[in-house]
Amino acid sequence: MVPVMITDEEFHKLIARRGRRLLKIANYVSKQQLPTEILIRPLLGELHSQAMQIEELLDAYGARNNRKWCLFRLLTATIKLFSDVSYQLLHIQHALPAYRLLPIEQDFAKATEQAMAFTGDVLLRAINQLLFQTHLLGLPIPTDKLREEICSENLPPGRLLQDRAVSSKAEMAPKTVTMLATAFLNLAAESKWVHCSGRCQPEDYASYIPDTISEENLRGLELRFHNLQSLYDTYVSETETEGIDANLPVMRGHISVVYHLLNTATSFAHYYERHVNVSKETDDIPAFRGQLVNPDALLAMLMNYSLMYVSLYLTCAQRLCQTMLKRYAETGEVEVPVPQYRGFHVRPATLVSMLVLHYGSEVRMELDGEQYDASSPLELFRANEKMNAQKRRQLTAEIVRLGLVPEKMSGSIGEVIRSIVLALAEQGKLILYEQPLHLPEGFAQKRDGAPLDQVIDAMAQLLAIGKIDVESDMKVKFIGDKRVLADIELLAKSGYGEDKFGNNIPLPEELVYLRR
Repeated sequence: MVPVMITDEEFHKLIARRGRRLLKIANYVSKQQLPTEILIRPLLGELHSQAMQIEELLDAYGARNNRKWCLFRLLTATIKLFSDVSYQLLHIQHALPAYRLLPIEQDFAKATEQAMAFTGDVLLRAINQLLFQTHLLGLPIPTDKLREEICSENLPPGRLLQDRAVSSKAEMAPKTVTMLATAFLNLAAESKWVHCSGRCQPEDYASYIPDTISEENLRGLELRFHNLQSLYDTYVSETETEGIDANLPVMRGHISVVYHLLNTATSFAHYYERHVNVSKETDDIPAFRGQLVNPDALLAMLMNYSLMYVSLYLTCAQRLCQTMLKRYAETGEVEVPVPQYRGFHVRPATLVSMLVLHYGSEVRMELDGEQYDASSPLELFRANEKMNAQKRRQLTAEIVRLGLVPEKMSGSIGEVIRSIVLALAEQGKLILYEQPLHLPEGFAQKRDGAPLDQVIDAMAQLLAIGKIDVESDMKVKFIGDKRVLADIELLAKSGYGEDKFGNNIPLPEELVYLRR
């Protein structure tokens, strides 16, 4: 079906009628001398609303692909986005006292003012260009005054009396705190890529987009922090729980500031990907785009403001959440099997340590009456000696039970050991990690002692260097925060990320924070 074409005259009349309020606001804004003079929430709200409506109307008629109207559409989209970001920045500025943010070395309030100056400057330039384009298109520009209430925002100081009754749910405090703190820690762990802003130089910013930093990634993370804020407001706000623990409003402030900063980051990334970082082959107005929004300045705002402060406040709040979890931790214990492949070697020990450190709780591992700090891989390595000693005893008992040692060593010790290893492997008593078995240099040299002693000594050496291992039902006990123990139990059920031959296997989705 052939689409119906609207005439240029009809479309001109439509935009003149529907765009009147936007152009009236634009005319008022263009007469302001400084970007700060237009950074008023009522004005920005009205500007965003009108720009959004006109952009939707332009898109409905395909203005983006029309030579006459594409620039008008780009300017409208720019005004819509930067009025919205400016509104978000104003929200952050006004809400700062209520957020109770933990101290950082950087001056966040000053950085927010600088970000507002940037977005205000872009808005002024876009509006002036819109009016110029309006003149070229022959659209009328209204000159009547704006309503006074949208041109200023005079706010008296103070807050209303908090005199509503609160929900009496004090007994839910531990459960509520651990739920929110755990959700924040898990979300923070999944978003470690935002910390790249502090690791790269300005000349490398563009290389991070869109592979590491993209509108898609930021929008998804923004939504999840918004959900976390909603979770708090649903289950904690206006309850006695909130009054009992002073850390809860602090956590809520950090969730909120991260969410709003991610909102600004998403907008900056969207504009860079959609309107700045476009193919020069298909773009017929590349020079104009650069004049409207400087690409380097836009990337600097994304990385040095939005993402840098997301990173800083995520780090602060992680420590806060770990402190809260320690305070409200419900202690328990769980017994789990040791890792099948060589006990607590590097990978399983590191995963357990990462898990414990993620929550910040104190967890101990217990084996044969001795305790180990589960947050330290080196401590867990120490437990391997006890495990190996038990495996050596188990191996010796099987060799004796099966009568595998000859009364006299008629052949070389190497030949005897190979035959014993194969016999035990066939019966499933040990795991052979290489076939055929290659013995170390000098292994077949004559040893002192009775045949059984020689065999036990040789088998212990093979076990120590990882040529063989013993099938074992050995278990260890972890003691500490029940929430942490639940993840340790899940990790153990998943083989600590390995099969019995040491090959990596996927971790369950619940332990996604260990994969980053």
